[in-house]
Amino acid sequence: MGKLNTNKVKALIKAGGDKTQRHADGEGLYLVVPASGTASWMLRFTSNKKRREMTLGKVKDLSLANARLEAATKMKQVREGFDPLLQRKRAEQESIKTVNDLFEDWYPTLVKRLKHPNIPKRVYTKDIAPHIGEIPLDKITARDIRTAITAINDSGRPTIANDALGHCKQLFNHGMKLDLLQGNPASAFTVRDAGGIEQSKDRALSEEELTVFFRVARENITSFGPDNYLACALLVCLGTRKSELCEAKWEEFSLEEGLWHLPKERSKTNVGFTIPLAPEVLKWLDELKLRGFGSDYVFPNRRASKRPHMGPDTLNRAITKLFGHEAGKKKQPPNLMGDMPPFTVHDLRRTCRTLLAKQGTPGHVAERCLNHKLKGVEGIYDQYDYLEERREALNLLAISILRLIT
Repeated sequence: MGKLNTNKVKALIKAGGDKTQRHADGEGLYLVVPASGTASWMLRFTSNKKRREMTLGKVKDLSLANARLEAATKMKQVREGFDPLLQRKRAEQESIKTVNDLFEDWYPTLVKRLKHPNIPKRVYTKDIAPHIGEIPLDKITARDIRTAITAINDSGRPTIANDALGHCKQLFNHGMKLDLLQGNPASAFTVRDAGGIEQSKDRALSEEELTVFFRVARENITSFGPDNYLACALLVCLGTRKSELCEAKWEEFSLEEGLWHLPKERSKTNVGFTIPLAPEVLKWLDELKLRGFGSDYVFPNRRASKRPHMGPDTLNRAITKLFGHEAGKKKQPPNLMGDMPPFTVHDLRRTCRTLLAKQGTPGHVAERCLNHKLKGVEGIYDQYDYLEERREALNLLAISILRLIT
């Protein structure tokens, strides 16, 4: 007969304590009353000469009688040579039946080790899951993987196809670790089977190309979007990263002082960064504030969405549409850009750096304009942030850009 009864359990929980209290009932069963939180039942046992503990459930969900029954069942497993904790883990893994289930189990590991786990999650949700998410793990084949990555590549996004292939390989390796798969259906594929070997990213638009791009965007402003137009102009004039601009909040700006205080939480360098704003840039921001109708975000999401700000694909979609490609559409729009080679949003940041060099901005100042850390010994000893030098450089650049795009 155990040492506890229902009334005693209630009294012990009510009494509580400054520290977690453990009250033995016998046969390895304990009532655990934390200093704060919910009381629970815990089982202590020895497996492979090691002392182990496992939670059986919360007291509010499991009565004393049922806790004793559960403890007795687990102790029987111990006497038969089985570890109840291992048995529970296997039971949990049995619930991983489809590719979507496997991703839900894998994703928490990404959260622990990646700074931006939302990126592979977005690729999986948008481009992988629609093709293979519902397929049972014991039915997934290499042909299914090929179908998914081919569909992405055919939509004109070779880089995403390569990313998706990489994510699939890691996802199914996770399945192999859990002994849910005997092999990785994505392992035989290479980037040549997906988006191909990516070229070095050195595209920067010439002044002539900038002029053509902004002219075509203006002529098609209804479909391209005024917000997208101003975002592209700001990216060329400020050299910020796409996410830094698209997710910006008005609270980060001191418009009267002509400054944007990018918080460290949103900076790729994990260091806060102050960006000087040219008079022309301030006029565009004033226009965006009027267009925002009181939103907290500089670029609020114009569509019904969980995301309150402009999405990560919005600008690239708008640009590629001008070049005659619209993802997910059977009937493609006309190519309005003629023979100009396509470019991405990130190329606008590189264009900013190139134009800074062309106007004679010193290299170390131009690098700080893009929030790049200075390299080597110079980066260690030079802690000066060149705010005024950057202001002068970005003011001059904005004047040049304004002349090109209007």
